[in-house]
Amino acid sequence: MPIKSFQAARQNLVPMRRKSLLVRDYMSSNLITFSKHQSILEVMRILIRKKISGGPVVDDLSRLVGVISEADCIKHLSEGKYFNQPFFDRKVGDTMTAVVDVIEADKTIFYAATLFHKTNRRRLPVLERGRLVGQISRQDVVKAALLLQSQRWR
Repeated sequence: MPIKSFQAARQNLVPMRRKSLLVRDYMSSNLITFSKHQSILEVMRILIRKKISGGPVVDDLSRLVGVISEADCIKHLSEGKYFNQPFFDRKVGDTMTAVVDVIEADKTIFYAATLFHKTNRRRLPVLERGRLVGQISRQDVVKAALLLQSQRWR
């Protein structure tokens, strides 16, 4: 007597598409950038008009050279007042923060989360081959985590 199988026909399983974990897929790429030759007064006007707290400073080849923020402007405004020096004739290159924490576009959002935790930054410039390609914020990482909540990470 032949053996009967009570199993149903096997289904062709379609592999699940894995959601991306890379920074490049969650970063903002439409950035307002500044030049180190711009005046501080012009930058302050842009910050207020665009309702942003800062932005990357790049050279002519889109290489990151620093970051200018409201905090940088306030710091130099207070120092100028203290030393009785004019403030508004300064350039971004004199005021910006030159040493900047960055992340590469091909890193994972988990690496970004670790950097945010260790550095206490709210946003990080994203580089690809040494050029600025975007910016990722803490909020972008949280959004990515929500989109990936059903994934299993191995």
